[in-house]
Amino acid sequence: MNADANLYALLRAKFQDRFDAPCFIAPDGAETTYSRIDALSAQFAAALRARGVGAGDRVIVQIGKSTLAVALYLACLRVGAIYAPLNTAYTEAETAYFLADAEPALFIAERTSAAPLPVEILQTTFWMEGLKAAPDHALAPRVRDDVAAIVYTSGTTGRSKGAMLTIGNLISNAETLVSLWGFTSKDVLLHALPIFHVHGLFVALHCAFLSACTTIFMPVFVAEAVRLDLRRWDVTVLMGVPTFYTRLLAVPAFNAEDCATMRLFISGSAPLLAETHRAFEARTGHRILERYGMSEAGMITSNPLDGARTPGTVGYPLPGVSLRIVGDDGATVPPGEPGVIEIKGPNVFKGYWRMPEKTAQEFRDDGYFITGDIGVAAADGRVSIVGRAKDLIISGGYNIYPKEIEDVLDAVEGVAESAVIGAPHADFGEAPVALVTLRPGATTSVEALAAAAAEKLARFKHPRRILIVDGLPRNAMGKVQKAALRERYRDLLR
Repeated sequence: MNADANLYALLRAKFQDRFDAPCFIAPDGAETTYSRIDALSAQFAAALRARGVGAGDRVIVQIGKSTLAVALYLACLRVGAIYAPLNTAYTEAETAYFLADAEPALFIAERTSAAPLPVEILQTTFWMEGLKAAPDHALAPRVRDDVAAIVYTSGTTGRSKGAMLTIGNLISNAETLVSLWGFTSKDVLLHALPIFHVHGLFVALHCAFLSACTTIFMPVFVAEAVRLDLRRWDVTVLMGVPTFYTRLLAVPAFNAEDCATMRLFISGSAPLLAETHRAFEARTGHRILERYGMSEAGMITSNPLDGARTPGTVGYPLPGVSLRIVGDDGATVPPGEPGVIEIKGPNVFKGYWRMPEKTAQEFRDDGYFITGDIGVAAADGRVSIVGRAKDLIISGGYNIYPKEIEDVLDAVEGVAESAVIGAPHADFGEAPVALVTLRPGATTSVEALAAAAAEKLARFKHPRRILIVDGLPRNAMGKVQKAALRERYRDLLR
C-alpha cells in the first residue's frame, strides 16, 4: 500500500497550485482559500488521531453545513477513516440505529444522543480541539478498494442499509464527471445542496475540488437569493434537485439576464418533469442537463454537455459504466421496452455494511448491480426512468420508503393498517400521503397519527396528508394495490 491511493492526496494534488484562490465564498462574501482548507483538514486530522481514530474506523457525522464540516470530511480521508454522514433531520430513534449498526470510533453531532456512546462529542468541542491542534499532514496508506464512506439508504423493510463506497468508486466517478461536464478552474459553482447527501458531497464538491474551481457555499436554497447570487458571483454552474428549478421559475423576476454567465444547470436526485425542462428553457434559454444516480453508484447516466438534452430522459451511461435493462426473467429487453436497470462499473459500491446476504441478493452472478429502478433505453442507448420498484418516493431529492412511515403509523393505538404512497407535488415532485384504516370502535385521530410521525421520523418523511379511510384496495392475493391508490389520490396535493 502507499499514500498515493489516499483520496486526499489526489484532491490536494489538483488544488495545490491554486492555494491562494478562494475555495469557498460564503453568502456574506467571506472567502476560504484552498490553503486554508488544506490547513484545517490537517488540524482536524490531528484532532482525530488524538482521539485514537485511524484507518478503517467509522466516524459518524451529524452536523450542519459549513466549511469546517467539509474540512472534517477531508480530515477523515487523510487518516483513512470511514466517513458516515447523517441527515441532521433524523430523530434520536433513527440515529440510534445508525450508531448501533456502524459502531463508530467517533460520533460528532450538533446535539447529544440518547445512545450510550463514550465517543460522542459535540461539534463545538471538536472544532475547538481541531483549531488548537498542530497540523498533521501525514496521509494514511490506502488502496483504491478501501472503503472511504458509508452512506445509509432507506430500506423497504424499514431497516436502512449502509452502502460502502470505496476510494476507487469516488475517484472514478469524480474524474469522469469533471471531464464529461467540462469543469475547469475558471468555473464558479453555486452550492445550495446539503452535504450529508451523495449529490452535495461526492458529486458537487468532488467536481469542484478536482477542477480547483471556486464554490459559492450557501447554507440552504432560497430562490430569490440564488437568483441574485447567480449575477453577483458570475456563477457558471448550478447543481440542484428539480425543486430548485421549479422554485426559480416561481420567482417572476427570474430571467435570462440572471443567467448571463451560466454555462450549465444540472438536475438530479429526483425526476425532472419535462414541462419544467421546457419552461426553464423558455425563460432562460438554458436546457437543464438531467442525470441519474444513486447512493450505491454515484452518477450512472448523464445527458450530454454538447448535444441534445432530451426532456424526460437521463441521457447515456457514463464512460466505463455498463447498463442493461432486463425483464422478470433476467433477460435483456429490446429497446423501448421497460425493465429493471442493472449496472456494472468502477463506480458501483462494494456492498452493504455488515449485510453480506443482502449484498449477494442485489448483485447478479456476472457482477451487475440490480438498481430496482424501472427504465427504458432507446435504440441509441439513451435512458429514461419510467418508474421505481418497491414504491420508493423521491421528495425534494430525498428518498423515502413507505414501509418506514407505515411501521410508525401501524404502531399507533387503534390503527388496523396503513398504506403510504407518493402523490404529485408542485414543489417537491412528489410527497408522501398516508391512508389509514382503524380497528372497530377505535377513535384515533389524524392529529395523533401526525404526532407519532413527528416524534419518530425526520421531517422530510412526514406525510403531507393523512386520511382515515374505510378500507384499502387489494388484489386477489390480498396485497394492497398501491398503484390504484396513487391513481385515486393523484390530485390530492395539487
